[in-house]
Amino acid sequence: MRILLLAVGQKMPAWVEQGYKEYAHRMPAEAKLELKEIAPGKRGKNADIKRIVEDEGRRLKAAIPKSAHVVVLDVEGKPHSTEQLASRMDDWMHSGQDICLLVGGPEGLSAECRALADEKWSLSALTFPHPLVRVILAEQLYRGWSVLRNHPYHRA
Repeated sequence: MRILLLAVGQKMPAWVEQGYKEYAHRMPAEAKLELKEIAPGKRGKNADIKRIVEDEGRRLKAAIPKSAHVVVLDVEGKPHSTEQLASRMDDWMHSGQDICLLVGGPEGLSAECRALADEKWSLSALTFPHPLVRVILAEQLYRGWSVLRNHPYHRA
């Protein structure tokens, strides 16, 4: 299984890149985590934010591999405990499909992207800056995998 993280935003601060890479590199070949950055729209003083989010959504949609299981990261999605995430990951690994996680930009995902979801996942009721979501996702995926493999990283 391949887990593809499609995230709006490029040129992240070094701490984001380091944090993401730390956990992405820990993931095993059986659950490889790959990041594909989607160019954000230009935001300025009088920017048409609705149009920008729709354009970002079209670029995200175009990057989704055919037959991938699409998981949208959305505050209205289902929250998971660590053990529930591990169970979802086990299901994903046995499905034979690639998993595609969609993370929007500062204003979130377009309605078109949210409609593509096979499932919606909420990391928290809190709002996180979209660069930080990459780090949180990578760490939580690694933690979920470690639960499945009885690896000592996760201490329940």
